Amino acid sequence: MSTRGQTLTSRGEQVFAYTVLVVPAVLIYCLVVAFPTVFSIALSLSDYKGGKVFGNTNIHFAGLKSYIKVFTYPGGPFYIALKNNLLIVLMSVFGQIPLGFTLAYILSRKLIKGVDFFQTVIYLPNVITPVIIGILFKSLYQGNNSLYMEIVRRFKPGAEFTLSSQPMIAVLLVMLWMYTGMYVIIFLANIQRIDVSIIEAAKIDGATEAQSLWYIILPALSGVIVTSAILAISGSLKSFDLLYIMTGGGPAGQTSVLSLFMFDRAFKTSPDYPLANAISTIMVIISFILIGITQLAEKKFGGKE
Repeated sequence: MSTRGQTLTSRGEQVFAYTVLVVPAVLIYCLVVAFPTVFSIALSLSDYKGGKVFGNTNIHFAGLKSYIKVFTYPGGPFYIALKNNLLIVLMSVFGQIPLGFTLAYILSRKLIKGVDFFQTVIYLPNVITPVIIGILFKSLYQGNNSLYMEIVRRFKPGAEFTLSSQPMIAVLLVMLWMYTGMYVIIFLANIQRIDVSIIEAAKIDGATEAQSLWYIILPALSGVIVTSAILAISGSLKSFDLLYIMTGGGPAGQTSVLSLFMFDRAFKTSPDYPLANAISTIMVIISFILIGITQLAEKKFGGKE
């Protein structure tokens, strides 16, 4: 009887745990993630024009019409936005992460003085909202009276402000400065988890600093590197606020990204909601592909924590 009573009590506790903990979480996930995702895909396959607000209440199935329109849009804005997004992804994965790891390694090994000061300074851009940073660098770069032009006139008197042939370079540099600090903190926290005695034992056996880094630290952080790469990819594909404030996608769409392209089609001029939702679905697919490539690369070349 006691065993049966304990079994009933255990089942009751499981039911209570699922009811109180699991069910609310699943409901929140469905409302916040699953339903919007399915609804977005459904809209992308329709001819929805905005409902009563825009005098159109009829919705019909349109198939892949919006997806074809994305790839054949006049002027090729999708391909420009995709190229810029891929540039941001490359800068994040091969710029922010390696630089963040290098700085974290220097700080963790205390190869310089003032570790706490540099750690704070490097992370500081992450506590400033992207809107403020966008306004700051917009005033820094743009216009005849900007700080950039004042510096240029020091070397070339009488120079007038002209838009660079590669305006994305300025945006990439700002993003590199802005987000590297996050990866510094991630790597710094995980490097400090590695047993110092292992590194010291390797040094006693004659290992150099570079060998300790290559054979001990990097394999131990392979999982963290993959996680950082996934964060970098997902963050790069949804870049919006900084670019919207800093350039607005200009000049002539040269700094447009997929999120700006989607925003313009959904909320500017004549709204095209199916097209905007098709762009968002394509963004998710690209994100899954890049994350899958990252995980395959980690399985083939990475170590184990």
